[in-house]
Amino acid sequence: MQFKSLLAAVLLSVTTATSAHYTFPTLLVNGQATGQWQYVRRTDNYQTNAPITDVSSQSFRCYTGGATASTASVAAGSTIGIQASQAVYHDGVLNVYMAKAPGSVANWDGSGQVWFKVYEVSAVTNGGKSISFPANNVDRFSFAIPKSIPSGEYLVRVEHIALHAASTFQGAQFYVSCAQVSVTGGGSGQPGPLVSIPGVYTGREPGIMLNIYYPIPTTYQQPGPTIWRG
Repeated sequence: MQFKSLLAAVLLSVTTATSAHYTFPTLLVNGQATGQWQYVRRTDNYQTNAPITDVSSQSFRCYTGGATASTASVAAGSTIGIQASQAVYHDGVLNVYMAKAPGSVANWDGSGQVWFKVYEVSAVTNGGKSISFPANNVDRFSFAIPKSIPSGEYLVRVEHIALHAASTFQGAQFYVSCAQVSVTGGGSGQPGPLVSIPGVYTGREPGIMLNIYYPIPTTYQQPGPTIWRG
């Protein structure tokens, strides 16, 4: 009986740990969910939900070994978003980047200094009294595509940075996926600052390597460049 109880506890622990993780398989277009992995490249963790911890890995870009997807047509200025496979469970922050393909996005790998940030959900601090994470317990994140963004085909990359174990190097967990969109009716804006992924982080940034429990951070510095709003 003792062995059975221990085995049940271990299985429950493993199941809970797996269910606590998540993927971002669904593109939202004007508030409407599309099919899972229809416009989002199916990530290598689509079954395990395992995170990435090495920000220098090539997998850090889109977490896919080459999977492609269909490309959704969206208008500049319209609202799109990404839906998670379940509500985001871990305390952490969220960034969304875009990168313009030189032509068709279908087989483009997103390499080079081409990524710019369009959206983020940061942490909220209170001078060391508390820290909270508005992205927690949310399963969908939407934003407006800047009206002045040039027309063309883009990768849209979401990353949720889970910080519950981030007090040591490579303790932060990244949950990543990339959608494919074709932006129509765009303008002549110049997105930036542009960064490379991988390359945008070292993993030692104050917003990536930190203890969120003690001492409670007095401020929080969102990783990555400033948002381009057009």
